[in-house]
Amino acid sequence: MVKLIALYKHPEDKAAFDDHYFNTHTPITKKIPGLRKMEVTRVVGSPMGESEYYLMCEMYYDDNDSLKKAMKTDEAKASGKDLMGFAGNLVTLMIGEEANED
Repeated sequence: MVKLIALYKHPEDKAAFDDHYFNTHTPITKKIPGLRKMEVTRVVGSPMGESEYYLMCEMYYDDNDSLKKAMKTDEAKASGKDLMGFAGNLVTLMIGEEANED
């Protein structure tokens, strides 16, 4: 499995961010072809105290090729455009592969 990870820093207006994220952005993102699972985590702190991050979203795909194919779709482009419009200055995107140590 491969996942696209979005880490969001704290927004100035958390209520407005949450409203847009959960009521507009999430429904757009869930339409992306090939998306197997989407998990959203609210960051509540860290062992060192307060975290600079507010929210983390993990979007799972079968493999790297599936992710690349998905990112070329109109649905992914709509999600990216929306993301840049409301959180472009808050988000860091990363691609990760599950690592299984046997």
